[in-house]
Amino acid sequence: PQVNGVNSFQQEKDDLTDQTQVGFGKSHRPLRRSKRRWIITTLELEEEDQGPFPKLVGELFNDMSHNMSLMYVISGPGVDKYPEIGLFSIEDHRNGRVYVHRPVDRETTPSFMVHFNVVDRLTREIVDNSLIFNIRIRDTNDHAPQFPKKEFNITVQETHPAGQPIFQMVTVDLDEENTPNSQVFYFLISQTPLLKESGFQIDHISGEIRLSGCLDYETAQQFTLLIGARDFGEPSLTSTATVHVNVQEGNNHMPTFIQDNYRIQISEGRTSEGVLRLLVHDGDLPFTSAWRVKFNILSGNEEGHFHILTDPETNEGILSVIKPLDYETHPVQSLVIAVDNEEPLFPCEEGQLRGPRGAGTRATVSVQVTDSNDPPAFHPRSFVVSEADGARPGIQLGAFNATDPDGAVGRIRYKLAYDPANWVTVDEFSGTVTTRQQIDRESPYVNDSFYMIIAHAVDDGLPPKTGTGTLMLFLSDVNDNAPALHPHSRFLELCESAANQSLLLWAEDSDLEPYADPFTFELDNSWGSDGDAWKLGKNQGRSVELLMSRSLPPGNYSVPLFIGDKQGLSQKQIVHVRICACLGGVTCAEPLVAVAGPGLLVGALVPPCAAFMILAATLLFLLRCYFVSEAKPRRPVVCEEGQQTLIPYNDESKAISTQVVESNASCFLTVKSGAPSCPAHRCRVGWAGSGHLLPDRSVSFQRPDAWLPISTNPAPIPCPRPGGCTRQAQTHGHFT
Repeated sequence: PQVNGVNSFQQEKDDLTDQTQVGFGKSHRPLRRSKRRWIITTLELEEEDQGPFPKLVGELFNDMSHNMSLMYVISGPGVDKYPEIGLFSIEDHRNGRVYVHRPVDRETTPSFMVHFNVVDRLTREIVDNSLIFNIRIRDTNDHAPQFPKKEFNITVQETHPAGQPIFQMVTVDLDEENTPNSQVFYFLISQTPLLKESGFQIDHISGEIRLSGCLDYETAQQFTLLIGARDFGEPSLTSTATVHVNVQEGNNHMPTFIQDNYRIQISEGRTSEGVLRLLVHDGDLPFTSAWRVKFNILSGNEEGHFHILTDPETNEGILSVIKPLDYETHPVQSLVIAVDNEEPLFPCEEGQLRGPRGAGTRATVSVQVTDSNDPPAFHPRSFVVSEADGARPGIQLGAFNATDPDGAVGRIRYKLAYDPANWVTVDEFSGTVTTRQQIDRESPYVNDSFYMIIAHAVDDGLPPKTGTGTLMLFLSDVNDNAPALHPHSRFLELCESAANQSLLLWAEDSDLEPYADPFTFELDNSWGSDGDAWKLGKNQGRSVELLMSRSLPPGNYSVPLFIGDKQGLSQKQIVHVRICACLGGVTCAEPLVAVAGPGLLVGALVPPCAAFMILAATLLFLLRCYFVSEAKPRRPVVCEEGQQTLIPYNDESKAISTQVVESNASCFLTVKSGAPSCPAHRCRVGWAGSGHLLPDRSVSFQRPDAWLPISTNPAPIPCPRPGGCTRQAQTHGHFT
């Protein structure tokens, strides 16, 4: 190969040193004139030149060679430095000829910057400045375009439009850029399978792979493309890569009905599931969104009698009747049903993929309704009648009206189905509703002034059918209830220390506006000596304050007052107030004592119940002692004098009935006949005869420790209670 010197020239240059200033003074260096030198900018060497070696690259000269004998020296990369040492040399230092000793790879080192010096042979001094020259390696096409890898796997939707890129091939050529050696040309070598309607193209310059035609997953699920890349060098070099195109299922097949027309018969008056199953066919992959279908009733179902669902396993349409049909209204109906996929449809027509389509194919379902006995129909099914509260028996409220939808001439009978308060009757043949007893709006069966009455109408068909009608009776209110105290305001407690505080009394009225609140409150001043002890405070419409007008001692008080409604209807009410001593000034120290009347407090029942239990236990024990004493020798009653003792008494006499003594101390003593009396002594109440003295606990005494003179003569028993007693079992000494 030919070696050339390019852009060689001789340059003479004067260099001046920089002048620097330090502080306020100046430092000067002497000017020095540089020597002449040769600069050869570039020498060219062909890449991968095979020799023979050493091979001349170029020759260098100096204009001083005619005056003295010179020696040439080179150094730098390619000579004695990295990247390659010993690649270049001068023949014998006698001339400026530069040689290369082996092939050079441009892709490894595209150029070399070599230093060239001229030295005096005798003095060994450099007679000129260093010459720097560039050895450029000229490129040859020794590298083919390379793909990043040999095989590629890509996925493409079945609905991918034609002409749009699906993938781009990229290569790398190590030859010199922007030369024919590195410019790449892409081409499609082969396609497997090769289909007329489904093909691929590749852009020769950009390497983009595009689809031509339409993909069909059911025809080919994968394509294999062999792609080639060739450069423009001399000679051109080529490489290949394989692309596997996997087709992903899309919706490009329209679902179609197996048949276009269906005929079915349905009985009227009832619902039914699955009256018809509609079969469809879809060419897409089963159990995908492109295969699954949805049905829509386009016409014939304006009244909502039908509903259609999709069977997820078979992709069939299941038609059901969700609202009963009526033979008399629509004996024949026609349904138009459309079918679509869950995924939008992109059909392929003439090798081109079309845009998404709307409704798919359609089928017609003719429905023949068969006649059956229908229940009577009420006209209207529900109606409202207004009547005043307190209406008397015998008032006609209205009438139910029912007809037979079948149009048959027959008799309809009415029956009362719901009348919880038993207020009305229904005529069997006319359906007239009449009151049978007085109506009360305050009845618990009345809800927001409405009372519901339900009647049935039964025809004489086979089998008989029953219809249902409703009458809503609206009861307008009258002022038939006077306001009364709320139950929580009937019994109140007031601490003695808080006598200046007010009690809040609440009232209620069962009537409605304008027969209810605001209420009027007025004390009854004719109720005795304590009438001036109380007064009323602020009236808040439904409540009023009750205050003491003077100090009262602890005890129970009844405060009567009149409560009137907005129309002046009033009644007398009693407030029971207990004034008591309070622990900490909050609650009464003792539980509330029972108050006569219907408002007894639950807490007042506890002491009588406890006393009754103790009394019963004591009686059982005393009865046992009594019967035991019949079988043992009697012992006398011991008189108490100082310390009480038991004295044995050996005389036995016939037992007689027990006697009870009368005493001003309101207590009693039972003794056995034959026991000594204690005229001069006083004895404790108890039983005698068994050797024990037991206090009788069946009666609460005013003086439990009182002593009584013993007497064996029967005497009437005084009652210790002011209200009177009923005598029971005198031998046992019980008062009730």
